[in-house]
Amino acid sequence: VQLQASGGGLVQAGGSLRLSCATSGRTFSRHTMGWFRQAPGKEREFVAAISWSGGSTSYVDSEKGRFTISRDNAKNMVYLQMNSLKPEDTAVYYCAASLGDYRSRVPSLYDYWGQGTLVTVSS
Repeated sequence: VQLQASGGGLVQAGGSLRLSCATSGRTFSRHTMGWFRQAPGKEREFVAAISWSGGSTSYVDSEKGRFTISRDNAKNMVYLQMNSLKPEDTAVYYCAASLGDYRSRVPSLYDYWGQGTLVTVSS
């Protein structure tokens, strides 16, 4: 499975961005998909995940209600809609794929990673 994230950019606080993750590989629809982020000087942290069917999602508590993860298995795409962005959301955002459960929040449980897309939120 190969992943490529896009959609990052510079946005003002309170604004929105939609990140996309294009995937390749015949087994995409079997994978849990997740979004992680890494701010400068910090460890990579879990943001959201979605089950292989799209029927179940998981979010870090601080993002519930602001971020929405979705997927389109027919297009091999995963999305992260981010609303009401805050300066502390500034980070490189990565999409990742796992054969594990959608409740997995540990980066080491994800087998494939995209290259990341930078999101910068100005105050």
